[in-house]
Amino acid sequence: MLISIVSPVYKAEEILDQLILRITNSVNTITGEYEIVLVEDGGNDRSWDIIEKYCKKDNHIKGIKLSRNFGQHYAITAGLDICRGEWAVVMDCDLQDQPEEILKLYSEALKGYDIVYAKRKQRHDGVLKKLFSNLFYKIFAWLSGVSQDGSIANFGIYSRKAINAVNSLREPMRSFATMIKWVGFKSTAINVEHAERFAGRSTYNFKKLLRLALDISLAYSDKPLRLTVKVGVIISSSAFLVGLFTLYRYFIGKITEPGFTSLIVSIWFLSGLIILTLGVIGLYVSKIFEGIKQRPLYIIEKIIGNEE
Repeated sequence: MLISIVSPVYKAEEILDQLILRITNSVNTITGEYEIVLVEDGGNDRSWDIIEKYCKKDNHIKGIKLSRNFGQHYAITAGLDICRGEWAVVMDCDLQDQPEEILKLYSEALKGYDIVYAKRKQRHDGVLKKLFSNLFYKIFAWLSGVSQDGSIANFGIYSRKAINAVNSLREPMRSFATMIKWVGFKSTAINVEHAERFAGRSTYNFKKLLRLALDISLAYSDKPLRLTVKVGVIISSSAFLVGLFTLYRYFIGKITEPGFTSLIVSIWFLSGLIILTLGVIGLYVSKIFEGIKQRPLYIIEKIIGNEE
């Protein structure tokens, strides 16, 4: 098997016909040795019925049905665990990642790269999504100390060596784009055309994006913890200096009454800081709790097609 195309599918019943047709037409220009791995992520629509129909007609197509909605990055993990290609293309199902760009990615990979990222020259997303995405990547780059490019997401082609390395990472917090970058190997990025969503609306609302950003930041960076230590040291040092200054004023007779306002402000400020610090620590503890349970990353309800 030369190439596997892995695509997580969620509420895509209006898109699947075009997705499969365009992937098939594109990859057939490269090789007949390919598979299309469609991972249905508990969307509760007709997506799985459509996938089953195509699996019965075309032995290049494999369908994986997860037992419930685990999330995009867990669906990608399921597809990568099962795909068999020497190369794997990861792409979203909404056709904003255009199948016609696969040939360009593969041609670049043949120049000796293990990883070829698809760099979106012009993103066709909503203004708020682009704004939040750019803000997230800047904050995440600052937290992790690793440069991040908001124009690069999951879309790209990856060698078997790179995919095996990613598959060996079994931490419960998943972010494919972050993990594939972490494993290293020789990589490059090429410009691709980013399209409008073919049909329907994106299921990534602001709440989901915020939660994903928080999860990724906590999973791949301990900088928030180190920041709380630095803030604590700064406040303690400031308090010590203010204390010395207050004692000095007391001994020279400048203070005759205790300062009610400064006392209340100090209590509220320090109490808020303590609660914030405990909250940050609590978030990390919750991630540790998720990890030590060692639950499977996903549960497969059914696999169909492409068994030979």
